[in-house]
Amino acid sequence: MSDPNADNDTVATQPAADAAPSGEMVPAEQVKAALEAAADFKDKLLRTLADMENLRKRTEREVSDAKTYGVTGFARDVLQVADNMHRALEAAGPAIRESGDATAKTLLEGLELTDRDLVKILHKNGVKKFSPEGEKFDPNLHQAMYEMPTAELPPGTVAQVIQAGYMIGERVLRPAMVAVAKAAPKPSANDNSERDA
Repeated sequence: MSDPNADNDTVATQPAADAAPSGEMVPAEQVKAALEAAADFKDKLLRTLADMENLRKRTEREVSDAKTYGVTGFARDVLQVADNMHRALEAAGPAIRESGDATAKTLLEGLELTDRDLVKILHKNGVKKFSPEGEKFDPNLHQAMYEMPTAELPPGTVAQVIQAGYMIGERVLRPAMVAVAKAAPKPSANDNSERDA
């Protein structure tokens, strides 16, 4: 039997000069690990800064939208009052002016002043009226109520505005109710012969 200690005598028991004692790193490995950790921290910092910048921009946009569109519900309700005021002025205007009654004329002037003030206040709060007569029909801005045969306007054009539309900022608060032009029917040969007879 061989002696187990005999083999140990021939093997060097000294560690190599460049190998580190167990559990410790040599300086080059430590620098490399520190650089990797620094790069990781830098990446996390840049991501956090980008997230904060995106949050700041989103918050600014939400605050701006809240200022611009915060009155949407109220404005929608006030539009009904504005429409009724406008209808009253259209219905009563010519008759009252021609009547010669001073009290009625004063009442009409008060209604007109109230209507102007209402439009001014809506405009001050970012609500703008639009009446698209003669423009190309746009389903994003207009609500078609019916088609109107006409030779005066090209098909697909707003021929008549039934109710004006309103915008708040860049959004449609209420679409304009319109009649859309369509090509007028062409007289047939039968229609011409009946007229001649």
